[in-house]
Amino acid sequence: MKKNVLLRTNFLVCIVIVIGFVVTSAISYKSNQGIFRKDIESVSRLTSEGIYHQIDTIFTKPINISLTMANDSLLKDFLEGEEEHLGDRDFIDTMRDYLNTYRDKYGYDSVFLASVKTKNYYYYNGLDRVLQEGDPENVWFYSFLEQDTDYGIQIDNDQVEGAGNEVTVFINCRITDGDGDVMGVVGVGFRVDSLQALLQGYENDFGVNAYLVDEEGNVEISGTYTRFQGDSNLFEGCAFAKLKDTILGSREGTQNLWYSSKKSSGYVVSRFIENLGWYLIIDHDTTKLNERLSLQLLREMTIVVITILLVLITITSVIRRYNKKIIELTVKAEKVHQAVFKEATEQLYENIYEFDITHNQAASEATSAYFESLGAPPDIPFDKALGIIAQKQIKEEYREGYIRTFHPDNVLEAFENGRDNLQYDFMITTDGETYYWMRITAHIFRWQEDNSVRMLVYRQNIDEQKRHELYMMEQMQKDSLTGLYNKVATQEHVRRMLEQGPDQLFAFFILDIDYFKEVNDRLGHAAGDKVLVEFSGTLAGQFGKDAVVGRIGGDEFIAFLSITGAEMAKEHAGELIRALRNRTEGGVSITASIGVVLAVGKETDFETLYKKADFALYKAKRQGRNRYVIAAADDENK
Repeated sequence: MKKNVLLRTNFLVCIVIVIGFVVTSAISYKSNQGIFRKDIESVSRLTSEGIYHQIDTIFTKPINISLTMANDSLLKDFLEGEEEHLGDRDFIDTMRDYLNTYRDKYGYDSVFLASVKTKNYYYYNGLDRVLQEGDPENVWFYSFLEQDTDYGIQIDNDQVEGAGNEVTVFINCRITDGDGDVMGVVGVGFRVDSLQALLQGYENDFGVNAYLVDEEGNVEISGTYTRFQGDSNLFEGCAFAKLKDTILGSREGTQNLWYSSKKSSGYVVSRFIENLGWYLIIDHDTTKLNERLSLQLLREMTIVVITILLVLITITSVIRRYNKKIIELTVKAEKVHQAVFKEATEQLYENIYEFDITHNQAASEATSAYFESLGAPPDIPFDKALGIIAQKQIKEEYREGYIRTFHPDNVLEAFENGRDNLQYDFMITTDGETYYWMRITAHIFRWQEDNSVRMLVYRQNIDEQKRHELYMMEQMQKDSLTGLYNKVATQEHVRRMLEQGPDQLFAFFILDIDYFKEVNDRLGHAAGDKVLVEFSGTLAGQFGKDAVVGRIGGDEFIAFLSITGAEMAKEHAGELIRALRNRTEGGVSITASIGVVLAVGKETDFETLYKKADFALYKAKRQGRNRYVIAAADDENK
């Protein structure tokens, strides 16, 4: 009989320990996996955005400069008279000085001109060589002449004297005469190691692999490789090879894809860079992360087995020798169990609390003690305690969301709909002054003993992670030159204001700098950039923090704000015209033309506002510039 009792006791103890560890391990594993997946997705997307905008900034300027040079009448005159001045040193020096001026002004590693007639290759130190057809080193020139594009991007070694044969990114642009015939090729070049350093920096900081590939999947540039070293197709033998058609088949938007193979698994973010004709691919390999999670689970299960063996040996020995001390030993075993549980969970969470949702009350002494520490009376209902916690610890703008998420009614509804987890991020304080980010993860389950619905709440300090995430998101929304919102961020903020104010009257402004092209043509792009920066600073200063002010491209800006009536919009428009007037840059008067449209939030959308305001801007330009026009009601379909 005693043996049967001992066996049953041991069996029950094993079951209790196994269930406790399995539940803890499962919750920990699932929670960690969910958090890591979200972090991986967030980091990968932010990395893609950061690299995309920096590459766009890096390439836009040299492309524009090369196109400007290609349309320069000085170069065309030079090429037309080249055959008459072969061997003329002064003639060659004129071109050398021209190319060297561009090189010094913009700081590029190479500036060149190649003639179609003579095949002469000029660079910033003069005439370098003749591009003989059939020479492998000159294939780029003849291949580009056969292409039907205004400009092209090529990675090659720089063969000119003094360049050290460095691998360089060249921007090649056609020079055509009045009949459209190609006269030559002009362009600039910069060392590829600057791009590689950009990609390598992101790879080191965020643990990803970054690639620039062409439309066939060949790697053009990565942190450690360039196309000049030979052809290497990214999709040959990689873990996400089966996603090739999906990634290379789309040029619109961003592709966000999880992949898994026998060798590895991970997350891929892909987007097409229009200016380059290349795809930016970010690969975040999660194989090692999954291995660590699996190893952690295996370790926990090993602890379970070892603990069970130790407990069984201890209980059996103690029961046989000290039958009267069974209760004491059981309590001791439970304390060991709780210590292991606490050690495992404290590595991830600050506190763990349990609630009886069905009976609207705390389900543990620790939870009750937490309520009382905040001044709540003993045995206070859970929903009332939520209000006290929100009032005393949670930042005001997050209180409503906190109460709504964890209110007993919402928890029961979620459980009935098949959801067993809830999560909410918010800012909390423990001293009444300093706030930090906290994440609550709640696991909902049914307690079989009384058939009640219960909830385990895990509190995790995510302040550093959240602040970094918010900082990165803010940086991704800014225009790199002016510091205003970029096009995507501007559209998103306008749409959000329309959704949040369906009955609110709004004013939508489109602003365009008059004669901006003249500034660029006469004074150069550096002067144009200066005008854009000063213009954006004046524009931002005319609006409060509740307005959306952004640059959506070139010299086109948008301002959006809620107003009390049409007169307020007119006042703003008039003040803008006056504030942006009476400024000159190199003899060019800088003024602005403005198109304005008024609308109620629920009656419009961003695209409609933009279309009507753009038409009003067109009217302002047509009427003489340096003025504003408010769109009329009959402009709706224009």
